[in-house]
Amino acid sequence: MVTFIALLRGINVSGHNKIKMANLKQLFLNNGFSEVETYIQSGNVIFKSKELNTLKIEQRIITSIEKQFGFTIKVLVLTKTELSTVFSSNPFLDREFIDISKLCVTFLSATPTLETISEIKELGLKNNDEFYLNNNTVYLHCPNGFGKTKLTNNLFERKFKVNATTRNWKTITKLIELSN
Repeated sequence: MVTFIALLRGINVSGHNKIKMANLKQLFLNNGFSEVETYIQSGNVIFKSKELNTLKIEQRIITSIEKQFGFTIKVLVLTKTELSTVFSSNPFLDREFIDISKLCVTFLSATPTLETISEIKELGLKNNDEFYLNNNTVYLHCPNGFGKTKLTNNLFERKFKVNATTRNWKTITKLIELSN
């Protein structure tokens, strides 16, 4: 059995796509996953599975949520190893006085082409935001807060033509802790 982390995008936001965590946990159990644990209401699920293909796992989760709750969401599934690599590779943590409450990670469904990267950097600079792209992970430093940045999920999805979901550094740290 391998430990996975599912990142669900767009549930329990502004009263839309509501799923109680107990119901979400049961949905995962009903799909044959084990040791299921949820973290906060925004759709973070740690679980174990015999299935190793993350794309198949993602599709199973998406289909089950659509059948049970009647809406379609985006889901990205990472292995514990992948999340650990993301955690240990954050380039902003090398800075001496970094405020970790201003750090986020955007997970992309695929590694994007780099054609639009300069345009995205320009948008970030307008608000002193910085980002670092490493394969299918975007590390964000938003000194004025994530609520004020132009570097959003929607922007990365539109520019890179991939699915994206973002978690703050506190959530990443907690997911690492829970997956251990």
